[in-house]
Amino acid sequence: MAATVTVEPAGRCLWDEPVRIAVRGLAPGQPVTLRASLRDEKGALFRAHARYRADATGQLGLERAPALGGSFVGLEPMGLLWALEPEKPLLRLVKRDVQTPFAVQLEVLDGHEPEAGRLLGRAVHERAFLGPGVRREPVRAGRVRATLFLPPGTGPFSGIIDLFGTGGGLCEYRASLLAGHGFAVLALAYFRFEDLPEYLNDVHLEYFDEAVHFMLQHPKVKGPSVGLLGFSKGGDLCLSMASFLKNITATVLINACVANTIAPLHYKGMIIPNLSNDPGKHAITESGLLDFMDIWNNPLEEPNHQSLIPLEKAQGPFLFIVGMDDHNWKSECYARIASERLQAHGKDKPQIIYYPGTGHCIDPPYFPPSRASVHALLGQAIFYGGEPKAHSRAQVDAWQQIQTFFHKHLNGKKSVKPSKI
Repeated sequence: MAATVTVEPAGRCLWDEPVRIAVRGLAPGQPVTLRASLRDEKGALFRAHARYRADATGQLGLERAPALGGSFVGLEPMGLLWALEPEKPLLRLVKRDVQTPFAVQLEVLDGHEPEAGRLLGRAVHERAFLGPGVRREPVRAGRVRATLFLPPGTGPFSGIIDLFGTGGGLCEYRASLLAGHGFAVLALAYFRFEDLPEYLNDVHLEYFDEAVHFMLQHPKVKGPSVGLLGFSKGGDLCLSMASFLKNITATVLINACVANTIAPLHYKGMIIPNLSNDPGKHAITESGLLDFMDIWNNPLEEPNHQSLIPLEKAQGPFLFIVGMDDHNWKSECYARIASERLQAHGKDKPQIIYYPGTGHCIDPPYFPPSRASVHALLGQAIFYGGEPKAHSRAQVDAWQQIQTFFHKHLNGKKSVKPSKI
């Protein structure tokens, strides 16, 4: 082939690591198109492309050369990853099996027509989810259904429990990547997995207390407490855990509600009802997607007070990660309510980071922003919001902020190694 595509680090790196993509052997000023593609475990194809022009020496480096058009424009060294779009609309890129990498195929084609240009060069780059020495241990302890990820080394390590939302199942990709940064992370399922309930009709906090106990008795987990990381419904579960359970030191919430949602919460004879909603208030976007942002009733209004989580009872600090274009619910409003409630009870103001142009599904870096997808449980196409470029930048920063927060409050470190971005 006429050109050479290089990726550094060469061969394989972790999904949350940036890479340097370059092309050599082009003609001076030659117009070319770079194309990226990968298939998920179910065979679904995701693709992105961008048009470039080689420099006067016939080289092209994405760290220096702006994209002239395509899936994105401007200087975006990682654009070919975060701009990946599904061939079949409304699919979300997730990693189901963290033990295997994603293989990203990179191609350079002559000219600015992504489908018609002559292929000049190709490279395959593997992006992994288990770092060197990270151990994956399935957990079936009592009622707890989970996977524990342990960093390399003898430990013990600070522990974190990781919860996802209403899609259910066992999501491991965030926990596996976070373990590569020095934490023992438990990816915890709570419904739609093995012998757990199929539907989220009732939630018993004793199950999550059992998970905390499992972590603290594990020889590789450093006590006397753990941190919590929760997204969406998993976020309000983490709020409830921090408020009612012992041995919780630090809690990170990604686009979470300040009230209990979806299903009643039970704990030691107490019941917190779920925040009511009016499905009739949903909107439909121009693309025919369901927008649920306005269906949720105001938790501050009298009929809904009982659903509020008494987060002022929590012992440790909070970090709220907020997408300001979240269309799942009003995350920005909920974070403000949480802050006001904590301060009204004489507690420290929580750390809140607002990300403009960012929707509901904030993943680790370089995952394509999921503006809309078919919900795993509802089977309907849901609009989650977000603008791709802003959302991708938010994911890089939020990932760093989460690590910094946990290192500070679990390990006593004031800072972590800065991002290589």
